Amino acid sequence: MINKVRGTQDILPARFTKKADGQMERWHAVERAAREAFRRYGFEEIRTPILERTELFDRGVGTETDVNKEMYTFEDRDGETISLRPESTAPVVRAYNEHALYNQPGLAKLFYIGPQFRRERPQKGRYRQFWQIGVEVLGSDDPAIEAEVIELLDWYLKRLGITDTELLINSIGDQNCRPAYLVLLKEAIRERLDRLCGTCNQRYETNPLRVFDCKEESCQPVLEELPKLIDRLCDACQAHFDEFQRLLDGREIAYTIVPRLVRGLDYYTRTAFEIVGKRLGSQNTIVGGGRYDGLSEILGGRPVKGFGFALGMERLIISMPESIVNLRSEAPALFVAYIGDEARLHSFALARRLRAAGISVVVDLEARKLKRALAVADSLGAAYSLIVGEDEIKSGAYTLRNMSSGEQKQLAEAELVAHLSKL
Repeated sequence: MINKVRGTQDILPARFTKKADGQMERWHAVERAAREAFRRYGFEEIRTPILERTELFDRGVGTETDVNKEMYTFEDRDGETISLRPESTAPVVRAYNEHALYNQPGLAKLFYIGPQFRRERPQKGRYRQFWQIGVEVLGSDDPAIEAEVIELLDWYLKRLGITDTELLINSIGDQNCRPAYLVLLKEAIRERLDRLCGTCNQRYETNPLRVFDCKEESCQPVLEELPKLIDRLCDACQAHFDEFQRLLDGREIAYTIVPRLVRGLDYYTRTAFEIVGKRLGSQNTIVGGGRYDGLSEILGGRPVKGFGFALGMERLIISMPESIVNLRSEAPALFVAYIGDEARLHSFALARRLRAAGISVVVDLEARKLKRALAVADSLGAAYSLIVGEDEIKSGAYTLRNMSSGEQKQLAEAELVAHLSKL
């Protein structure tokens, strides 16, 4: 038998699995709440290709980042190097420039829902094909954009019953203050290389800011000794960060400033943030994002200010309380069981009319005995079952059974439609 590729998963109806992030009903609940949040805050959906030119990520994400090293990259039949997208910010910015969205009035407030691909070590809530929900706001560097996006996330997570979270924020400066800091940081790291792990030694050579991402316990005391960028911001970056905090305070959104918080991609500047949860163990980041004002130019586009986030749907689903999703919400309203060949044909026609009236109906196609058919109806989570036999056809009244209470009543077709439509 051929099995799925390592690091991927099948998402099934809940009745076939107990694995939270493998239950389709939970995925639908997350997506519905996301679309409602985006509707309320005026975002529009964008869908970019899964395949992109590798150059897009080499230039945008950076060649020395973990994301770049984990990409699925191949040469197609035309000799062009192609990658499965490992993230969606660079593709959205590409589309923004390619389709001249900057010619439209107002900000481009875009959201996406889709799969990403990275060949990393699979672990709880993390797969090689994983799904993200994200937003990108292009066209302004106003801190009010950042605060409003955080407010959107606050509403969204609460809608999903996720309240045990913490918002972490930092400013990582810009091209005016970061270069001088990096010189200072690299010198401080060089003096401590013998006390840092191999990964930190490598990052010292390629991207010293990312040593702060290290999770090795032995490195933590050393990292605390390093100079902090937030203490060396230029006046413009400091004013931006102060205004961002003031706007969060005005929304009564709690946050913690974490000077060591950096983002793993090269294009981030100024505001960086994460939302962490308490149900995920060491890999506890639910949402991550920040500002990327120079990314468009890196990709060869016109200068444009940008801010956004991405959240992993698998981790989000694991973080949700079990009670927040009604796993039977997508179950059929009615299961039709019949007795005899004439009733079988009659049931098909009746089901078609009921579906036309907007009622979800499953008809037993295997001519089971009544007891067995009702057991199937129960396993499907059907709210009601309908029994159709020779007597029901003659009288025009059908036996409707409430699957929860066992109560039964006789209803004509019009009464049946009226009753089930209330569901």
